[in-house]
Amino acid sequence: MSDPVGHQGPAASGPASADGSPEAPEAPEAPENAEYRVAHLQERLAAEELGELGVRAEFRAGAVAVTGTVPSARCRETVLRLAREELAGLTVHTDVVVAETARPDHAEELW
Repeated sequence: MSDPVGHQGPAASGPASADGSPEAPEAPEAPENAEYRVAHLQERLAAEELGELGVRAEFRAGAVAVTGTVPSARCRETVLRLAREELAGLTVHTDVVVAETARPDHAEELW
């Protein structure tokens, strides 16, 4: 009977350390000052004309993720513009959505 935990087949192959055990994959390093630039973007989002605290910017896996919800399309465009300015030269993934603020088109039915 085989031991599934101790299996060292093709799925477990990879670089090995001096003692023969597999090495953990290295996380991509942040470009110089990337985390500082992300923090500066967060400050600008909170302090400037937006006062936007519903958006986060985080450095993950070699790229910056800008996520959150904003109240208007204009606000979203401002967030994206600030991100382009602050994070130029970095890989940036954005997922900033506009909150639905329109009135309902029908009454809610309660049972």
